[in-house]
Amino acid sequence: MLKQLLIAALALVVTAAPAHAGASLTAQEARWLAAAGPVLAYSQRLKLPIDIIVQPQARPGDVPFAMGYDGTRCKLVLSMRGNPGAETILETVPEERRGVLIEAMTAHEVGHCWRYVYGVWHALPAGFVDTGEPRVGSDALLAAAKSMREGRREEGFADLVALAWIARNHPGSYGEVHGWLETVRSKPPTQGSAHDTHAWVALAREPAAFGRAATVFDDVAGLWTEGLLIANRR
Repeated sequence: MLKQLLIAALALVVTAAPAHAGASLTAQEARWLAAAGPVLAYSQRLKLPIDIIVQPQARPGDVPFAMGYDGTRCKLVLSMRGNPGAETILETVPEERRGVLIEAMTAHEVGHCWRYVYGVWHALPAGFVDTGEPRVGSDALLAAAKSMREGRREEGFADLVALAWIARNHPGSYGEVHGWLETVRSKPPTQGSAHDTHAWVALAREPAAFGRAATVFDDVAGLWTEGLLIANRR
């Protein structure tokens, strides 16, 4: 399965950039896809429509590892070539511990895909009343605040999926991954942004916080709703 994923990614490199001499996966891209393999294999078993796209050259501001959408399909995009962020995202983590964090990041992105594919992107649980309407001075600011809040909720869901994946598959590494994610989400540039998911991450300090349902996405339903209530009061 992993070999098939790597071959598919390589084919996409060549397809996306036929003029790129010697198009192939870099060592870094191959390492990331190898670490992401278990999550991608799981998504294939669930028939999530994910294509792997490898950018021949990152653009300014590109996130090294992100999920996009095109029609009914999800696009896992690697923008690592010429991207300083690809080198720094895990620079404080020992080499031997990076694989489990890449798995968590992949599960986060696949969580976004699941929400998109099932038509619940920006949707709230049945019966949930949104009382978190911000008080701002203009329609433009109100729209921006609403977009930020919706994005924060999606990031909260995806962070919980990442942690639930680790709880299921690497319980011995749960504390390490949770601590790393908590640190990332607590950095000043994140506070108040769409990636300020502290309300959800704080609820999942222990792997036992998650349910054990049919899929890892269903595991997080209760915690996500609880986090929505907390975030509404902030």
